Amino acid sequence: MTHRNQAKANQPNWLIKCVSNANDAKSELLRLTNRTSGRSQKEATAIVDEILHRIRVDGDVALREFTKRFDGTCPTCLKVKPEVLEEAWEKTPEELRAALKLAHDRIRDFHNFQHPQNLSIEGIYGETLGRRWRPIQKAGIYIPGGRASYPSTVLMNAIPAKVAGVEKIVMVSPPGPEGKLNKIVLAAAFLTGIDELITVGGAQAIAALAFGTETVPKVDVITGPGNLYVTLAKKAVYGQVGIDSLAGPSEVLIIADDSAVVEQVAADLLAQAEHDPLAAAILLTTSKELAAALPTQLESQLKGHPREEICKAALRDWGLIVICENLETCTELSDYFAPEHLELLVKGPKQLAEKINHAGAIFIGPWTPEAVGDYLAGPNHTLPTSGTARFSGALCVETFLRSTSIIEFNQKALEATQVAIKNLAESEGLHSHAESVEIRLVKP
Repeated sequence: MTHRNQAKANQPNWLIKCVSNANDAKSELLRLTNRTSGRSQKEATAIVDEILHRIRVDGDVALREFTKRFDGTCPTCLKVKPEVLEEAWEKTPEELRAALKLAHDRIRDFHNFQHPQNLSIEGIYGETLGRRWRPIQKAGIYIPGGRASYPSTVLMNAIPAKVAGVEKIVMVSPPGPEGKLNKIVLAAAFLTGIDELITVGGAQAIAALAFGTETVPKVDVITGPGNLYVTLAKKAVYGQVGIDSLAGPSEVLIIADDSAVVEQVAADLLAQAEHDPLAAAILLTTSKELAAALPTQLESQLKGHPREEICKAALRDWGLIVICENLETCTELSDYFAPEHLELLVKGPKQLAEKINHAGAIFIGPWTPEAVGDYLAGPNHTLPTSGTARFSGALCVETFLRSTSIIEFNQKALEATQVAIKNLAESEGLHSHAESVEIRLVKP
């Protein structure tokens, strides 16, 4: 065996891929962006369509059937009683309650600044033109279960809805062992003041929120991340209800130069990889030394890791190191990928941040690991994925608001603009549009 083949044979089978050519990098980044598309998505779409139809027709009967089929259990009562939430909060350890409260208050305070202002202006003829904001009446928030429990996601979805003034917040989450929800998720639901909590998950929960069942009220907007089936269900019901976004598997992209600490880079990549075997963990670096040292450091930090197999699967399939000539190439590739989370571990990170156009959230400097944004920095952690940061942003207060245009013309304004209105109406062949103006201005 040659020295090269022997070295390759000694490499772990989950080794993160490394490239140094910009074209190869773009090809890999595109592959990562499309990691949930293709045949698997087509098969999932057919399953989701069946679920949506059954929930619309059979309501709770279908909801229970799908919960039993996909979660292996179905609670006798799908609704969680308020006293169960309060009990979970009271039994939460004091230090964890303090952490949840700190996160709650920081997230609430930040989102309080997001409230859009009503607009009212006077036109040149004395007419009034405006825009008025009102909260939706009912919001549905989806909180994932499965591999992990996410009390932070409860906070990030419920708090903006509360700040917006939503009348009723309905939370759905899939049942865990024995048909129950995680105690800390229940505690977070109590802290945020969830109005109704229903133990259902998957596409069937999204369908129930969109169409309504005997147990689940129909809502106006559905928010919250989930697996492929949840995402496809949200896509299918959009128009019937509003949605926040079509969130895919989570992703982090780190831009680093020779000032970055390899231990920090490795930890931050693993913090993303541990979410899901489909999570993407990407390093763009100008430092060959950092790129060379990273695999060994990843292997070291994975020893004894409680989610070792998930991390290895994510790194093997969706991990990437790109060695770039300069930071300009790094920013170009980052914008091409449009990451959900972008960390800047470079000298002068603020200056580099100004050059970034597409990212869900930017974490600036070595003291800002993505974890601070996930839990308590204040800005929302529900972010665009799979390249959608090119045209969308974080979940926010406006997600739970709707705007209405306000128009009040007076006689002078209508007289001054009548000719233009009538000409435009006639150009479109809409006679009564023009007549509706003319009839008001004809003198008796």
